[in-house]
Amino acid sequence: MKKIFYFVIAAMALVSCGKNKNANLEQEKPQVKVVNVSMQPVQQYETYTATVESDVKNNISPNAPYRIKKIHVDVGDIVKVGQPLVQLDVTSQDQLNIQLQSQISAVESQKAQLQLAESEFKRIEELYHIGGVSKSDYETAKTQFTVQKTLLRQNQNQINVIKSQLAQMRQNTTLTAPISGVVTARNYDDGDMFTSLPILTIEKLNPIKMKINVSESYFSKIKKGMDVNIILDAYQDEIFKGMVSVVYPSIDNNTHTFPVEITIDNINGKVRPGMFGRAKLIMGTVDRCIIPDVALVKQVGAGDRYVYTYKDGKVYYKRVELGQHIGDKYEILSGVKPGDVVVIAGQAHLADAREVEVVK
Repeated sequence: MKKIFYFVIAAMALVSCGKNKNANLEQEKPQVKVVNVSMQPVQQYETYTATVESDVKNNISPNAPYRIKKIHVDVGDIVKVGQPLVQLDVTSQDQLNIQLQSQISAVESQKAQLQLAESEFKRIEELYHIGGVSKSDYETAKTQFTVQKTLLRQNQNQINVIKSQLAQMRQNTTLTAPISGVVTARNYDDGDMFTSLPILTIEKLNPIKMKINVSESYFSKIKKGMDVNIILDAYQDEIFKGMVSVVYPSIDNNTHTFPVEITIDNINGKVRPGMFGRAKLIMGTVDRCIIPDVALVKQVGAGDRYVYTYKDGKVYYKRVELGQHIGDKYEILSGVKPGDVVVIAGQAHLADAREVEVVK
């Protein structure tokens, strides 16, 4: 009987010890490290995506539908101003020369006929004044003389037209580069007949530009001459320097944006038309709250970011709106204010309104 009594007492003692141990565990406070939220000037910028364009673009075409004899360049070739690009077939020019010579011969023949008509008219005119011929004969001679003069004038005009066509044709027999740049399009092969598309397209490589559409809320901030940082997909680890060259004066009433052109210095020729990139416009600096990035906590299943703020021995769960990531810190747009204290270590065991112990 005594054995049973001792066993019950021992069991009760063990239960009592277990309860005390759990109570001590519940009373144990998580240890955390904290820092004060600080303010500092943060450079503000907006990023816009755009495609690089050439500053000057020329389409190379003749002024008439000639047959193409030889194209001397291809897509991607670098060309210099004045360089021969396309040789056109001169068969049409030869035919026009033959037509010109035929027209000149016709004019010489008409000049002789005009002289005869003029002499005949003067003879009949004298006879008419003394009554030697009838008025009908006089009118007939006068009409013939007038017709010959008109025909001669028309044929002389036709000669001038042919000569002008020949001059233009000679000028267009060899098409040369009007600018230095790169060939970005070729629409024909040797032997093709020119129709509507340009034979070649040449684009200037330096400078080049990007055109972006900026929200009207920044209209007063965008100024000609502003520096712009350009990052291109083709050179992601390199920053190219650009400058605002044109700010359009009107705002689109549908999109509430206005176009801005950015000029990029491209002396080394690395940047090419058609490349895709991002233009970062610096909008000045603003004082913002800054916290270490280790203070941030991500909510499971959501993209929101939170921090634990510390006050009077407890921590509180607060959602924050992030700005830029600056080194190992984040710009905070909302959620905390200067003077707040945030937890930077020990967040794994925390909950809203839990008591904690701050350690250094």
